[in-house]
Amino acid sequence: MKRILAAALLLAVATAQDNACEDDGGNFYCQLVNAITYTSVGGSGTYQKITDMDSTSGSCASSPYDYAGSIAPLDEEVSWHVRGPTILKQFAAYTPDAPTVKKSKRNQHVRRHAQGSGSNHKHHGDRIQERQVGATVTATIEGIVQTWINEYDGLPTETTSTAEADYPSGTGFPANMFNSTDPSNITVTGNGWGRNAFYNADNQTSEGLVFLNHFGGSGSGVFDYSFGNSLSYAGADGNCGASGPETLARTTLPSSAEVVLMSDQQCEDDSCGYVRPGTVAHHGWDGTRKAFFFEFQMPDSGETTNNIYDPVNMPAIWMLNAQIPRTLQYGNEDCSCWGSGCGEFDMFEVLSPGSTKAKSTLHGNKAGGDSNYFDRPLDKTIKVGMVMYDDNIHIKVLDDDMEFPSMMDEETINEILQSTIEASMMVSLFSLAESAAG
Repeated sequence: MKRILAAALLLAVATAQDNACEDDGGNFYCQLVNAITYTSVGGSGTYQKITDMDSTSGSCASSPYDYAGSIAPLDEEVSWHVRGPTILKQFAAYTPDAPTVKKSKRNQHVRRHAQGSGSNHKHHGDRIQERQVGATVTATIEGIVQTWINEYDGLPTETTSTAEADYPSGTGFPANMFNSTDPSNITVTGNGWGRNAFYNADNQTSEGLVFLNHFGGSGSGVFDYSFGNSLSYAGADGNCGASGPETLARTTLPSSAEVVLMSDQQCEDDSCGYVRPGTVAHHGWDGTRKAFFFEFQMPDSGETTNNIYDPVNMPAIWMLNAQIPRTLQYGNEDCSCWGSGCGEFDMFEVLSPGSTKAKSTLHGNKAGGDSNYFDRPLDKTIKVGMVMYDDNIHIKVLDDDMEFPSMMDEETINEILQSTIEASMMVSLFSLAESAAG
């Protein structure tokens, strides 16, 4: 078996060289696609659920939590995160047969403050820096797995980027070798999918969601020297805190800004489990079947940096298990379930300053990232849909005339599922059937 795997590895390297896959600072880019499907996403496992946070000592307590399910643990409540430079024009969240929510428009009150220690948050650069050197690197190139020991020490090279290489892929082999998904078996039936959250920047409509950020202590939330800034309500510009919910303006979020999208339902009476004391705490979106739609642009700010862990001009849209921001998203991993595998999915992330390529990656006890990529939308907005259905995550760049109505009919959801479940020149399948922890 070892000889077979070694031969496959050599073949993968040769195939990558023959097909001119690009290695940019440890991130592999093979082929431009307009759809990527992750298969066999769910499973069973255990992560550490936070049960206490002591701001005096900076210590935290946790207990093991067992999960199982088709997309577990991402069937739990999730939050969405947007890092600049990004213009978020529309967002919509759907679940099967969900009741639609009432439209509302919020008054705009921009509250400015002096930036605190939470004003320049990185996505997961800190964690990458701690875990990167010496990690086993597994990347998928032209559908074949490659594995090596990472010796990159984080010092800037001629071409710098934030390396994602310590997140192992799944099988990494051609999806049809392991993927038993039959397109006829993923047909959606029912009365359509109801929209339970919606945002439109142009007309300042905000339904069923709130915009948060990491400016706790400025208008809302808390700050302490052990855990830093908690979640806060975001000001309309996305770059400051606010005392209550405000609708995000049609603005370009800068590289230093991260906006968090969660439902407008507040956590009450332990309904969200443990949350950091004093934080702004809202529910996320749960369920084994859910869909999210975005319209956004990621302009090039022209910024550069010599620090590869500073996400300058590296926009991203990603999803977290909502427990993470409600406790501690950045800092001591003992105070977050992230390190033990409660789940993150990067839908559309630029990994080096100014890059025109965006990748996707699953992080958790089952983890991996496809080496095929999307075009970064520099000059105009694009629409992207992500459907989580059974044990698959489907991402697709949509037509410009796609709308996000109050009820999404099953034909539209079916079209996304059916058109992204078989590999082609513009559709990539990534199987996680035999993935390892990452």
